[in-house]
Amino acid sequence: MGLHEAREDISPATMERHRGIVSLMEELEAMDWYDQRVDATKDPQLKEVLAHNRDEETEHAAMSLEWLRRNDPALDTHLREYLFTTGSITAIEDEIEGGGGGGGGAPAAPSADGGLGIGDLRGMVS
Repeated sequence: MGLHEAREDISPATMERHRGIVSLMEELEAMDWYDQRVDATKDPQLKEVLAHNRDEETEHAAMSLEWLRRNDPALDTHLREYLFTTGSITAIEDEIEGGGGGGGGAPAAPSADGGLGIGDLRGMVS
């Protein structure tokens, strides 16, 4: 993924985030390649090596995502809203935006116990 604007018009912080985003994309693509190769190979030892390599790429993707979260406040907010939740993802959005019948309207804030503060969404969607 290249730049969409002239390099001299892009701030250093945006350039660093661009590098982080491209790195995350590359790690996710590598995970997909390894997944396909693991499925396709008939050799059990090669399957084991490829699965190990895929898992390494998964770790790299998680590390890149964490760097992006730490350097993008909006991404941090949205990851806190959606990650490690259960139930319908779109119901969480409805709850956050106040359109899901659950009231609210303000974005969820992390609670003192480290939870996401979005409440129990079980049973909201059949």
